[in-house]
Amino acid sequence: MSTTRAEAAKRYPELGQLIAGEMRYDGGRSAMDVIDPTTGLALGKVSMATEADVDEALAAASKGFDIWRNTSAFERSKLMRRVADRMRERAEALAELLVLELGKPWSEALGEVEVAAGMWEWAAEEGRRAYGRIIPSRELNARQVVLMEPVGPVAAFVTWNGPLVTPSRKMSGALGAGCSIVLRASEEVPACAFALAQIVYDCGLPTGVLSVLAGEPMMMSKKLLESPVTRAVTFTGSTTVGKLLSQQAVAHMKRPIMELGGHGPVLAFEGINVQTFAKRAVAAKFANAGQVCFAPTRFYVQRSIYADVVEAMTAEAKKIVVGCGFDSKTQMGPLKSERRLKAIEDLIADAKQCGLRITTGGKRYDRPGFFYEPTIVADATVEAKLSNAEPFGPIAALTPFDEYEQAIALSNRLPYGLGAYVHAPDFATLHRATNDLEAGNVICNGWRATYPETPFGGHKESGMFSEGGIEGLRAFQNVKYASFS
Repeated sequence: MSTTRAEAAKRYPELGQLIAGEMRYDGGRSAMDVIDPTTGLALGKVSMATEADVDEALAAASKGFDIWRNTSAFERSKLMRRVADRMRERAEALAELLVLELGKPWSEALGEVEVAAGMWEWAAEEGRRAYGRIIPSRELNARQVVLMEPVGPVAAFVTWNGPLVTPSRKMSGALGAGCSIVLRASEEVPACAFALAQIVYDCGLPTGVLSVLAGEPMMMSKKLLESPVTRAVTFTGSTTVGKLLSQQAVAHMKRPIMELGGHGPVLAFEGINVQTFAKRAVAAKFANAGQVCFAPTRFYVQRSIYADVVEAMTAEAKKIVVGCGFDSKTQMGPLKSERRLKAIEDLIADAKQCGLRITTGGKRYDRPGFFYEPTIVADATVEAKLSNAEPFGPIAALTPFDEYEQAIALSNRLPYGLGAYVHAPDFATLHRATNDLEAGNVICNGWRATYPETPFGGHKESGMFSEGGIEGLRAFQNVKYASFS
């Protein structure tokens, strides 16, 4: 890294609406400030899409779909691999936008670029393997086949906590399957999505296949979901909003692909290495300041090792260096907004009222921006808000358990089912817990919940369908049966 926050802020781009490969500026559109969470000050402005902009993007997606679906899978794959290569070439410029808009440390920002590039690589290759099958016929001189076809133009909605990864997951999955896509970028972190889309067009994407707009959520969701052009809706965000979008999508017979909220339980059994567990648990918990949907949040620890785990995690949390993401020493940046900061303060105020122990942290920093201390809360009870509401911030809540069945019951009691983590010294416990936990992703003796080649999706109220892996492509495909006599 060879830049400072002030230098990077001067390079923050002018943002408009990217419709069918062309960036549109101003035109009488209203605009919103994009806030730097490190300072609390405006980085720049993003214009807000009009209804006419959405209509134009939809018309382009309809035409673009006809072009893209009739482009060979081999040619689509070559283009998408170029996107991955170009992202790596521009890694520092993309990481700079991530640090400016989200505040994450430089190393995490570079890591997000690499993960996002990997998603494009995977989807590029998997799109070439959209295999159907031949079904042996009951009749002579007949052939029965199953074909996988792109579902059609996709409406995509992304939230702010993965400015590059989440748009990459949506775009690469849809484009890999042969679909066109209209993506609503988060107005809080728009530059990353626009920069990514520009890279895709620079690599030769036909005009109209991809549009990226930022705009008022209610207007855009209504326009995109009610349009006869779109055939699938993909959304990453809160469960509350996801339910509303799912209802609207189903009302218009559009496929809802939902990656929603979580409240990740961690089961820690006696016999594990406490120091190793604590070090890696804290690193996973406070990545992106805890603003990750599959972050570990509820730590259920067997009573025989509970005190040692609380002490070790507290010690590790105290070591975290909090600051500006452009500082090479920084390990955790700010929360995204004053709104998130107040939500965390509310959870901690309730925890204190419930008599929970705060072993470290528990308050905001007295400095500009939206910084909050890495916080460990011990003896969390089911009555506390932080045991029930997704914290989406730098809070780890610890609770002791005595029996295996108690730990499973605590883990499964919420309507969320995105990620769960199990740490145990024996395979029998890991295998049993994998079967018993109600989650779409169960991580045993590790912390990384998703790779480009693995499916990622939630159970219960944490989502519908999967993104990533073979399943991620299938979410954007229709099944067609054909017979020949």
